[in-house]
Amino acid sequence: MAASDSLSIVFAALADPTRREILTRLASGSATVSEVAEPFNMTAPAISQHLKVLERAGLVKRTARAQWRTISMLTEPLDQASAWVERHRREWNQRLDLLETHLESMKATPHDKEVGI
Repeated sequence: MAASDSLSIVFAALADPTRREILTRLASGSATVSEVAEPFNMTAPAISQHLKVLERAGLVKRTARAQWRTISMLTEPLDQASAWVERHRREWNQRLDLLETHLESMKATPHDKEVGI
């Protein structure tokens, strides 16, 4: 069952190392499809499929000028994914800090004294 919310679609697109490499390439500027495909040892249809996944996730856009098709990276979906990760990182760090505080307080009060041994 495929996820349909935008965040799930972005994370699914980012799950593939080829697509992450394509985005890394596009981070330095727009490129033609052939420039994007150049470093990969795969067929043009395979690259096209990767680009379709990235486009569906809103991570890239295609523009056509004359015979040239240019691919550009869009950062808004990455910003949203990063904000989600950061929010959950903060929550887990707070939980781990509370656990650490609790464990430290348990060390300070020996268990034997608590149970009357």
